[in-house]
Amino acid sequence: MDDEDVANRKVSFRKCLEHLSGAGKAIGVLTSGGDAQGMNAAVRAVVRMGIYVGAKVYFIYEGYQGMVDGGRNIVEASWESVSSILQVGGTIIGSARCKAFRTREGRLRAAHNLVQRGITNLCVIGGDGSLTGANIFRKEWSGLLEELAQNGEIDKEQVQKHSYLNVVGMVGSIDNDFCGTDMTIGTDSALHRIIEVVDAIMTTAQSHQRTFVLEVMGRHCGYLALVSALACGADWVFLPESPPEEGWQENMCIKLSENRARKKRLNIIIVAEGAIDTQNKPITSEQIKELVVKQLGYDTRVTILGHVQRGGTPSAFDRILASRMGVEAVVALLQATPETPACVVSLSGNQAVRLPLVECVQMTQDVQRAMDERRFKDAVRLRGRSFESNLNTYKRLAIKLPDDQIVKSNCNVAIINVGAPAAGMNAAVRSAVRVGIADGHKMLAIYDGFEGFAKGQIKEIGWGDVGGWTGQGGSILGTKRTLPGKSLEDIAAQMRKHSINALLIVGGFEAYLGLLELSAARDKYEELCVPMVMVPATVSNNVPGSDFSIGADTALNTITDTCDRIKQSASGTKRRVFIIETMGGYCGYLANMGGLAAGADAAYIFEEPFDIRDLQSSFRKAPSRPCSASAYLRSGTWTRTTVRTTESNVEHLTEKMKTTIQRGLVLRNESCNENYTTDFIYQLYSEEGKGVFDCRKNVLGHMQQGGAPSPFDRNFGTKISARAMQWISTKLKEAPGKGKRFMSDDSICVLGISKRNLLFQPVAQLRQETDFEHRIPKEQWWLKLRPLMKILAKYKVSYEVSDSDQLEPMHHRGHEEPAAI
Repeated sequence: MDDEDVANRKVSFRKCLEHLSGAGKAIGVLTSGGDAQGMNAAVRAVVRMGIYVGAKVYFIYEGYQGMVDGGRNIVEASWESVSSILQVGGTIIGSARCKAFRTREGRLRAAHNLVQRGITNLCVIGGDGSLTGANIFRKEWSGLLEELAQNGEIDKEQVQKHSYLNVVGMVGSIDNDFCGTDMTIGTDSALHRIIEVVDAIMTTAQSHQRTFVLEVMGRHCGYLALVSALACGADWVFLPESPPEEGWQENMCIKLSENRARKKRLNIIIVAEGAIDTQNKPITSEQIKELVVKQLGYDTRVTILGHVQRGGTPSAFDRILASRMGVEAVVALLQATPETPACVVSLSGNQAVRLPLVECVQMTQDVQRAMDERRFKDAVRLRGRSFESNLNTYKRLAIKLPDDQIVKSNCNVAIINVGAPAAGMNAAVRSAVRVGIADGHKMLAIYDGFEGFAKGQIKEIGWGDVGGWTGQGGSILGTKRTLPGKSLEDIAAQMRKHSINALLIVGGFEAYLGLLELSAARDKYEELCVPMVMVPATVSNNVPGSDFSIGADTALNTITDTCDRIKQSASGTKRRVFIIETMGGYCGYLANMGGLAAGADAAYIFEEPFDIRDLQSSFRKAPSRPCSASAYLRSGTWTRTTVRTTESNVEHLTEKMKTTIQRGLVLRNESCNENYTTDFIYQLYSEEGKGVFDCRKNVLGHMQQGGAPSPFDRNFGTKISARAMQWISTKLKEAPGKGKRFMSDDSICVLGISKRNLLFQPVAQLRQETDFEHRIPKEQWWLKLRPLMKILAKYKVSYEVSDSDQLEPMHHRGHEEPAAI
């Protein structure tokens, strides 16, 4: 595709969204199959986006059963009917398995009920069975209408008017068992429940030197078991897709006893409920317990988590994912034609994409077929890049080969934490240390950042030294914001003294600046001419070269949880607006995404300048004007954000207080404006809202940096750090001798996720993409989600947020290395 074609496609895409209208259309939304946290967020997004574009939206209660029964099971939704459901687990519109819908007679009744209300667009939230049923219904639609007309239940005019049915699916499943998406709605929340239990069990297990066997959900998919094993550093994991090899009983017992010999006081074994051996025979938790007790004599307990994993409040990740998918589903429905096949809205990297429903379902069923036929390698491959990556990483980190079987590289690799602490840093260090040792390197830990580096606070760190680090917050190595510039000579001397052949830096913007300083000093100090790579870790998520940073997800969950509690307190007092200040420096990621996850009415960020006219009420209201949310985006890029606000925030909240939703939530990034401080905004809202609502303020502060890392941050830190060490090992193998000098730009990089790809980008290139004054990248992907937050809060804004308006083939992959989050 040449530049002209790309330009034309951009123009046609923009025109399509500008003319997007749901006037005269009706959308039905239903949840089917097993419930999952985040389903309510998806329902809310579908309802509000549908109403926003002028369509009627109907709740279909109790899934397909409600569609078949009709009557009060199909009810028109209003804007307020989905208020206060964002933080609620399960599904408020109910879910049921329906035998009647599997018959043509049942589908005939369902079609009649939909036609009576003019519903020709269906948004189905469920698993592969639910989505398959929707596609069969779509294919039969015209035939069902003809039959209804012949029976005299509808007239020919209705047949013509409702001649085709559009179907868009969203996958709601805690098992993450659907092929075509990196994450399904509910999976991250289920992982939160599992990790909360694992962390709690670890303390009691350690006290009594016990072995715990934990059974998690996953009858046909081992994703929850695998990622929770990766996130807690479990000793052994049993999965349906990758059964243990023959003789696993002896191998597992040897592994457990070796870990105890390393002074580890507990063992954790995680079992998926559908775990099998190579002969497809079940492996149960009780079997494993009996084996450990009989062979090793360890005090062993079994904990079956069960439906706890489905319950509780959805995580920030699931709320944002579901909100994005819900909005994208409505856009897809309104863009659909009679020829458009049913599609699934999916997540690829950090991109929302549309995939053919039939192909996704077929591949999902192929996984089960491969397992039934004992083709387990095919099952893992079909499960997708995320699953395969997790499995390979777990195997490398869980099992240490005997020292005499590891080929020594005779290289010393140092690891350092720089900048403010971020939850997940310790998981990244553990991963790097173990992968480095497995690759034959001697691993050195540098304590207290560049300051400690210059003072020689460097020690060798072993495999067992990092045991149990994944679940610990902060930085065990110690971290400081000090840059290396004034200590370059001392740092070079320490690198020479300890014969350091490569350096891995885990940190935030200070780490990035430090890497630039080390790069610039290479001409002067040859000791710095070694491979260096940085893994981004900061709650601010402001490192150039990566869309995500370790620690940001944990901070986002802290913000979201706090906002939930604050909103709950407001529900009792009524007519109250809360102003919440978040961290992030000049980067508005936490405020914007926290606002989206918590259902905020507004989020003030540096990247979108605002003035007094945006704050004050209607009697001093300014005329409509564009807000420059795209100030830091390249002109003409695919996902350029365009925001046009037509009402001020106080006016918006004043109108809101007239409804049944008598509370407000406003987030403010700490450095969004030097004059419009949190105190100023609080005082302004208090004055302008006098007699209508009162105000409270809350500064979240350093609680956003603390706490145990979220499952996402543990998993992300573990995988990205392992990949960084693989890159270092590859670079060191390229060197013909120990004294090779690495001078090229591609030997000093930042490793990060960019859209759908995992990229090593030279710091020299990233310099051009950095706003050094404000310590943020010039282009930030999350700004395209800015209008989404405003639409869901009922602001009138122009909307351009879809990543792709076309169906993508299932096997499409770019040339770059795919990034599975």
